Order: sequence, then structure tokens, then C-alpha cells
Amino acid sequence: QVQLVESGGGLVQPGGSLRLSCAASRSISSINAMGWYRQAPGKERELVAVHITSSGSINYADSVKGRFTISRDNAKNTVYLQMNNLEPEDTARYRCNANMYGRVYWGEGTLVTVSL
Repeated sequence: QVQLVESGGGLVQPGGSLRLSCAASRSISSINAMGWYRQAPGKERELVAVHITSSGSINYADSVKGRFTISRDNAKNTVYLQMNNLEPEDTARYRCNANMYGRVYWGEGTLVTVSL
């Protein structure tokens, strides 16, 4: 099993930046894939970014390409989501996700609000 704890959300103006962190309770080098999802009020959950451990490949939602960057620090067992040039449409609860041997684990999430 793995526990995930997100942090770094908050209120930011359009055009601003935030960095989200996802701290895992175990080594993330053994986790097949780690990613970030988000869900805005009244909308379905959507994938934001995912990092595949074995291949090192990274995929982003089209809506965040060029603005968001997923990265990981294996020594700290932490995955990050750097979000730049934020837009009101990015307002959502962001949740960290870990896929380990076919089982999926979720954090509780952190709220990001982009508004004047």
C-alpha cells in the first residue's frame, strides 16, 4: 500500500503559478506510474499529467501542455506539479494518483482556485 498527501494548493490570480507536492509513504521508484488528476465543480475528473516510471514517459492533458510540468524526486518520495500561467479554468481539486501493480491509490487532494 501507499499513502499520498498533497499540498501546495491555494488562491492565485490568473497568470500566476503554484507548485503542488504529493508526498508518498513509500519509495516511489517502485510505483509503476504517478500522476495528477483534477475535478472541477460540476465536471468529471480528468487526467492532468502522468509519469510512467519504467519508461520515463510523461503525458499531459492538452489543456495544460506548455504550462504544467510534472516531476519527481525519488529521494524525497515526492511528485510535483509545477503550474504556470494559471487560468480560471484550472480551478479544481487536484489529486495525486499512484498505480502500483495494478492497484490505484489516491490522495485526498488540494484545492486550487484561480481568480482575481
